[in-house]
Amino acid sequence: MASRIPLAVPNIGEREAELVNEAVASGFVSSVGQFVSEFEEKFADYVGAKHAVACASGTAALHIAMRLADVQPGDLVAVSDFTFMASSNAASYQFADLLLVDSLAETWCMDVDSLRREIERRTAAGEKLPKAIEIVHILGQPADAHAARKLADEYGIILIEDAAEALGAMWTEGPLEGRHVGTVGHMGAFSFNGNKIMTTGGGGMFTTDDPELAAKAKHLSTQARLPDRGYLHDEIGFNYRLTNIAAALGVAQLERLDGFVATKRKIAARYADAFAGTGIQTPPNLPGQESTYWLYSVLVPASRGAGARDELQDFLAEVNIESRSLWRPLHMQPPLKDELTLDGATGEDLFARGLSLPCSTDLTDDDQDRVIERVHEWLRLNGE
Repeated sequence: MASRIPLAVPNIGEREAELVNEAVASGFVSSVGQFVSEFEEKFADYVGAKHAVACASGTAALHIAMRLADVQPGDLVAVSDFTFMASSNAASYQFADLLLVDSLAETWCMDVDSLRREIERRTAAGEKLPKAIEIVHILGQPADAHAARKLADEYGIILIEDAAEALGAMWTEGPLEGRHVGTVGHMGAFSFNGNKIMTTGGGGMFTTDDPELAAKAKHLSTQARLPDRGYLHDEIGFNYRLTNIAAALGVAQLERLDGFVATKRKIAARYADAFAGTGIQTPPNLPGQESTYWLYSVLVPASRGAGARDELQDFLAEVNIESRSLWRPLHMQPPLKDELTLDGATGEDLFARGLSLPCSTDLTDDDQDRVIERVHEWLRLNGE
């Protein structure tokens, strides 16, 4: 049996060990320590946000954003339908009602025009409007944040960016030229889970340009504790602060992030060249945007019919190559089956045909060639 090729694993080196050991030696191993503030400052500078607050997870950062958007039980929150469940969980923690918005086939991200039409319809009918809009930058692909921010501002809605999968993605043309994802909305959220482009083991970051929101986010993430001689808390807060050890890992990883992003794009380019002219549909690559291709994901040929995605996944598994199906749209998740949905057909197609291929930042050309050869073999065996 050939050696296993994993889907996406962290790339940890000597610098990470050095800083983590330094954090341990300092005695500050919990949520207090020099690396937490250093990580926040350097991260904010990297993405171009004025403020960053380190959190225990990307989901925690999103939840704080929902709290700061004053999402209350029964409020409506518009969320991308095709996304990982954590995106909607943040709103559900606030007992909000969801409006699940389908994706565009061209971008795999939220169809903002569809949401605009729904908001216009609701306005004319006197129906409830969303308290917040949460766009998701899917798999490293920038969503239409400019249109989403314009829509949000027109109707007095808070815009939250779920950039958990897209650190390093940005716009190179148009009204957002030079901007990173996670910095266009009122608030943004990033994730540093183990399989993300950079990792702190687990962890996330809340971003904003509003100093008041940043201060409130930090307050909420530290149990809403006041600087008093005793333990005094002025509201219900959360234990959502990132640890100093994790932040030390984050500082080291951030130093290497440009290299990670460049490698992801190199891997994506090699896959795109290899699958050109085949029945494999490669991910969006739009002018004026630079995706980070967090998980390089393809769509199997529609002509193969139902089950083809699973057939390819099983075929790769037999030769020790890990792959992963894309997410089931939120409207197909049992806890959300009764939530409002705008269409959903595109998300269902992405789920039915989508498969992520190995794309670790230490993936060798030889291992990538092996993946490519096996995909081509599967296509030949199936008459494609």
